[in-house]
Amino acid sequence: MMPDTLPRIVVLISGGGTNLQALIDAEAAGTLDGTIAGVISNRTGVKGLDRAESAGIPAQAIPHRDHDSRESFDQALMAAIDGFRPDLVVLAGFMRILTDAFVQHYQGRLLNIHPSLLPAWPGLHTHRKVLEAGEKEHGATVHFVTEELDGGPRIIQGRVRVHPDDNEDSLAGRVGVQERRIYPEAVRWFCQGRLRLVQGRAQLDGTPLDEPVDPDSQNT
Repeated sequence: MMPDTLPRIVVLISGGGTNLQALIDAEAAGTLDGTIAGVISNRTGVKGLDRAESAGIPAQAIPHRDHDSRESFDQALMAAIDGFRPDLVVLAGFMRILTDAFVQHYQGRLLNIHPSLLPAWPGLHTHRKVLEAGEKEHGATVHFVTEELDGGPRIIQGRVRVHPDDNEDSLAGRVGVQERRIYPEAVRWFCQGRLRLVQGRAQLDGTPLDEPVDPDSQNT
């Protein structure tokens, strides 16, 4: 593990943790410029918790079903997160709609990755929606989290072409490759102090991002 003087990251998951693994691998390679201080899942027994434990990262489950309201769960989650003293909270396949109070508590230090080219196709079942709409392009977006579901300022997008013979699984597989490519990059920018949320806009190196970074066209 990297020393605690680096920015501290807490990763929230709900399942297999493939994007978590990409962050773990980036930290192990010395390219994350931050340290994953803890991993929290809202479900027990998921592979993502095993990934964290295998990497020596403190991991715990806080089952949302143990709480009688969304507010109660988010309060418990915030208490657990704050115990790790995070500089950044990363949603990596965390399948919960967060309360406004939670989002405001971590404003400017809460990132999410969504499997579509936002603002197109917020919400669930994005691969199915893209195929049904006959789209030619699909991808993933890293964005700051705001109170609007999947509506926060966009940071970076990875794109894939939709093939005529694609199904949901094949399309999801290629989008997943892009997710694992762009999420560690955005986290690294934040840890380096290059990425910030300023007056409701994402800024990279002090310049507002009118459009998300395209990693295939810009040298960052």
